[in-house]
Amino acid sequence: MQLGDLSAVRLLVVGDVMLDRYWFGEVSRISPEAPVPVVKVERSEERPGGAANVARNAAALGAQVCLLALVGKDEPGESLKRLLTAGGIDASLHVDEAITTTVKLRVIGRQQQLLRIDFETTPSHEVLRAKFSEFGARLPDCDAVIFSDYGKGGLAHVSEMIRLARAAGKIVLVDPKGDEYAKYAGATIVTPNRSEMREVVGRWKDEAELEAKANALRSELGLEALLVTRSEAGMTLFRAQGTAHEPAVAREVFDVSGAGDTVIATLAVMLAHGADWPTAIHVANVAAGIVVGKLGTAVVTRAELDAALN
Repeated sequence: MQLGDLSAVRLLVVGDVMLDRYWFGEVSRISPEAPVPVVKVERSEERPGGAANVARNAAALGAQVCLLALVGKDEPGESLKRLLTAGGIDASLHVDEAITTTVKLRVIGRQQQLLRIDFETTPSHEVLRAKFSEFGARLPDCDAVIFSDYGKGGLAHVSEMIRLARAAGKIVLVDPKGDEYAKYAGATIVTPNRSEMREVVGRWKDEAELEAKANALRSELGLEALLVTRSEAGMTLFRAQGTAHEPAVAREVFDVSGAGDTVIATLAVMLAHGADWPTAIHVANVAAGIVVGKLGTAVVTRAELDAALN
């Protein structure tokens, strides 16, 4: 399967960014102070997380990506800026002096996560307003908009932004958070994972009940499509035209963190490139199968995707 040239695709990513920090070390003993492992840190790594990881995934496939987000006036914010620039992303990071940049620190020992520590604060309204104004200005220069909601407060105006983007004829993709989906009404597609879907519609006993609940939610929100990512059960796309399922691409699952970022980024690139729904979902599913084989928030390169598709 040939994807063609994706370099003309222009995406605007808006959402909650964070810096993912990893401390890797050896575990050889238990602490004498408490029944916990002692990790002797040997190296550390930093990667863009949240909406920044979505942007990075889209850029890795060759798309032109603009990222609109908020950071604090601090060292993690500077690190994020540097990493995004290095990744070829046009990052417009509004600085909010009242907050600290969200950081997720993961301690890894023996190739597995032992602990995660989160640092975060909610952004102020003035900076959110400025970001909203810039969104309107940047809208004409993109083919599709991704809203990456991590519940950190960076998408306070998401309903208005979706309305603006749809009025401008843009494809709108949302990676949701929480159980209030009314704010995502009118988007082209919303991509909850299995547990996020459960939070909104409750449990389902079989595929037929899931389909009924998914389609009810889809029509209630006025979406063109709803994609539920289901880990080892693959992913299912619900549209008025019918339901399509992609089984999980069987490979060793190493780490699912950031897999949703890869799915929505790949989906956006494919739809903006003019792919039909079945093709876009298939490619996104293959990309997810590659990224879960990597540790931490990672990206799928164009070469890896081409190899897996062929």
